[in-house]
Amino acid sequence: MNWMGTIVRFVVAAIVLMLLGYVVPGFSHLTFWSALLAALVIALAGYLIEAMFGKSVSPYGRGVVGFLVSAAVIYAAQLVVPGMHVTIVGALIAAFIIGIVDLFIPMAVR
Repeated sequence: MNWMGTIVRFVVAAIVLMLLGYVVPGFSHLTFWSALLAALVIALAGYLIEAMFGKSVSPYGRGVVGFLVSAAVIYAAQLVVPGMHVTIVGALIAAFIIGIVDLFIPMAVR
């Protein structure tokens, strides 16, 4: 993947995280920089989980396990990102919405 694709992916992820604060109950409003940091933390955690357990449990993997891991990663990200506060229900809803948005991102950008 080229650098431009990576930058676009993080900016899109940050915008989605910012919008989730307005739509999802139990998900705090984030500034752009906090959302960008949250996107970075979520991507790094997803990479580490995928490296340790394989693609089947990756937050980007398909299925219930991937969905639950994604929600856990979003919930855990609040421990690292200042100003980010998420409830368990908020993390589950956010993981669902991010999964839906992820379906529409072209494979070349992923």
